Amino acid sequence: MRIFIYSLMAFMLYGCGGGETGQVPISTTTGNLILQAEHGVDGAAYGLSDCGACHALTVIHKQAPQIRGMVAAKGFNSCTGCHGDNGTDEPRACLICHNATDLPQSPQLSGQYAHLFQDHGNLSDADCVTCHQASDMDGVFEPQVDLTHYAGGNAYNNSSEFCLRCHNRDNHQAGFEFNQQDYDSPLIAMADNYHFIDKHGWVDGIGQRTYSGLRPGYTYQTLVACTDCHAMHGTTNQHLIIDQASKGASRLSPDFSTYPVSIHEGNYAQLCVLCHQMETSIVQGDMDAGNGLSGVHLVNGDCRPCHTHGEAVQAGL
Repeated sequence: MRIFIYSLMAFMLYGCGGGETGQVPISTTTGNLILQAEHGVDGAAYGLSDCGACHALTVIHKQAPQIRGMVAAKGFNSCTGCHGDNGTDEPRACLICHNATDLPQSPQLSGQYAHLFQDHGNLSDADCVTCHQASDMDGVFEPQVDLTHYAGGNAYNNSSEFCLRCHNRDNHQAGFEFNQQDYDSPLIAMADNYHFIDKHGWVDGIGQRTYSGLRPGYTYQTLVACTDCHAMHGTTNQHLIIDQASKGASRLSPDFSTYPVSIHEGNYAQLCVLCHQMETSIVQGDMDAGNGLSGVHLVNGDCRPCHTHGEAVQAGL
């Protein structure tokens, strides 16, 4: 009987891969956190939904002290978020840790608008894994590692290339097609705009126009990421425009993180003024845009007659 118990304990620790030896490691150097069919010795642990059968909360994640306490507090319900479903039908759990209480900055989730893929009103775990199917969770955002690899290339040089895998005219991803969109709709026109029109995309601006001038961190040759202006995870502004500088404007100094952004009736001045500051102040250029900053023209007007998203007839946004 004693031998049987010892043998059972040995299988639980080592047969499933729960001990210090005989296990297939999950690599933080290659970004492989998702459990594969080799999980456990000869795959003995793959397909099991009870993580506690092999792993004890008191000993796991010794090499990851930054999350060990959180995992211990959340329990085994948090496992699928980082490690996938282990060959089961268990749902991925992301928001159990990535929420406004436990990880309030990773990411910021406040606001009623978010990039939703499901038919509901709030960001869900299923939305998370649409874009972050196999993040390595190392605290450093790397597009080629932390973003889902959709058809159209094997990696991304920047996060905007990821956005354009869906937001283009002719090569939508399966399951995320854009139907019945006008030809100039930003939802499908952005790939053309980004690559062929000088509006924060590949075509370099010269910085010699009347309203030239940018805040430190940005130049007219800067490729501005989509996420510098659009908040994927939560904002109070429609069209996913960021509602405060800390949710975008990645090249600005941390001193700008507290500036709010409110968009109304086509007036985007509070967004533009985060990065744009005229060298010579004219046409209301010295007027507060409403968030404590000045430096853009006609701060009380509708920007859209002249500045549409990727307008081909003028240089700039």
